[in-house]
Amino acid sequence: MDARYVFRAQVRLEADEPSVSLEPSTAETSVTFFLEAPEPGTEGWLFFRDTLWRGEISDSAYGRQRAEEWLGEPVESISFSELQVDEAYFEALKAEIAADLEAFNAETVSEVLSKYLGSSIRVTDKNE
Repeated sequence: MDARYVFRAQVRLEADEPSVSLEPSTAETSVTFFLEAPEPGTEGWLFFRDTLWRGEISDSAYGRQRAEEWLGEPVESISFSELQVDEAYFEALKAEIAADLEAFNAETVSEVLSKYLGSSIRVTDKNE
């Protein structure tokens, strides 16, 4: 099973050395980064429920803070791009959600996926 969250962030570069300065227009850059998704049912697997809403980061300040922790750089903005999953992970995710729909305040697995991830799930082949 394989899955990862894909994010885009605007990162601000800052020189650690006081004698080095950056051209302001070049100090900000866009990066795409990946966060491994825990297996469904294991610690941290509810990241999508606790952090995303309809395919967007539900609390931008929290999202920037977490991205700064992950990247070790100041983050100006962050956006969620997609959850990339292989078929086995996607099936396990749906089964785990189905086992406790009440925790998601939903009636179907599709409703849960739409509520938290919008249309931002991409099932990939391991060979991609």
